[in-house]
Amino acid sequence: MQKNFLRLVGSLSFLVLGVGYAHAAIGDYAFELVQTQIKKGQRAVDVRLVRKPDGKPVEDAVIFATRLDMAPDDMETMTGAIGLAQSSGPGVYRFKVDLTDAGRWRISIAAKIQGETGTLQSRLILQATP
Repeated sequence: MQKNFLRLVGSLSFLVLGVGYAHAAIGDYAFELVQTQIKKGQRAVDVRLVRKPDGKPVEDAVIFATRLDMAPDDMETMTGAIGLAQSSGPGVYRFKVDLTDAGRWRISIAAKIQGETGTLQSRLILQATP
């Protein structure tokens, strides 16, 4: 009887403790452009990172790869400079960009989210206007 009691306590402890450690899947996160259209020559683009189930902003992601190119206009070899800048708010990541031409630009981002396994990869389309 004591063994059964210990098993029950162990099972309940596992259930109670396990609930506190549940994490979302990497697919539950998304990068979104704050503005989908900006003027050519503008030097900053804001991207929001959210947890999709509740729309809450996600801070402290580690962005380790970025690329800026004109692939949406069939010019993937036409690239622009991109770099991380000072954040403009909770869950908002600001990038310094060099949009040399009007047209559609693709921003590719790879990031690690604290407490999650896997890498979040996003490709966002930005319209640069004259």
